[in-house]
Amino acid sequence: MIWILVVLVTIFLAVVAMLTVGILISGPRYKGPVSDHFEGSRFVNPGGAKAKGGLEVFKWMFTRKPPKWKDDVVESYGTRPLTHFHDGIRITFINHSTFLIQVDDVNILTDPVWSKRVSPFRWIGPKRKKHPGIRFEDLPRIHVVLLTHNHYDHLDMETLRTVFVSSHPQIVVPLGVRRFLEDNYISGAIELDWGQSTEVKSLNVACVPAQHFSGRGLLDRDASLWCGYVIKSRAGNIYFSGDTGYNAEMFKKIGESHGPMKVSMLPIGAYKPAWFMAPIHVSPEESVLIHKDVKSATSIAMHFGTFPLADDGREDPVEDLQAAKARLGIEQDEFIVLHEGEARVFE
Repeated sequence: MIWILVVLVTIFLAVVAMLTVGILISGPRYKGPVSDHFEGSRFVNPGGAKAKGGLEVFKWMFTRKPPKWKDDVVESYGTRPLTHFHDGIRITFINHSTFLIQVDDVNILTDPVWSKRVSPFRWIGPKRKKHPGIRFEDLPRIHVVLLTHNHYDHLDMETLRTVFVSSHPQIVVPLGVRRFLEDNYISGAIELDWGQSTEVKSLNVACVPAQHFSGRGLLDRDASLWCGYVIKSRAGNIYFSGDTGYNAEMFKKIGESHGPMKVSMLPIGAYKPAWFMAPIHVSPEESVLIHKDVKSATSIAMHFGTFPLADDGREDPVEDLQAAKARLGIEQDEFIVLHEGEARVFE
């Protein structure tokens, strides 16, 4: 009987510890006026799509059979980026959803992540399987950082602190994220709602809707906003979607209001199983539909191959993208896949 009691006490203490940690790592809740996508305590998606939760999460966790991802043991880095670029748009794929966008002599980082894990802990959580394509120390001075939401694979505090100290960039965030940054001693962020925009140097940065969710712990689910961005420059419009599920009406409105896009960065990974991931992550085929909806001349794949976040294999997103382009009549160079560290110029 004693061993049963020991087991029960151990389970109880483990649950209490998990709940305590989940509470402690939760971010602050946004407070502001009610709108068509803010109910007073939480944000909602256009059309009401929701991320799965509760029993569905447990069902996925206990029934999933994720493929094994191989570690990339070879440290291969791209060439040092230019210090500035003004003759068009130069985009370097670093990893996951992190890009260096250089336009009008402005250097922009999107959702910067250089950490080995995307997790509140250094010893557990999704582990990096590919090295960043550019060494952090090889980056030019960063003028602007765009953050789309507060998930660990997009808002990596260790990386963000390093960028903040080294470059003191202007950080642009969706509603509710500025207070989280301030609580972590990063000040001066510009906070935007969907439909708002700001001028940063010679650029206009517009905050546009996405279909996703937010949260870093147990008590902050949907307590801050998620978004995409459209950067309007002399060289053309640049669309960075952030994480999103597919909503044809939403993307067509973005295309009508802000398109056509010279170049877009669109996610293709973390889409399996579809029954669980579809509300919040697009499949490669849906990403091709977004490419069409926002009237993009060229799109670049992102959110694949770096961190195992769902049940798609490491190569599945790229293979499925190639098949989707063939089915939907998209030319190969119209929606491209860059290697980590590879740069492309759009004149």
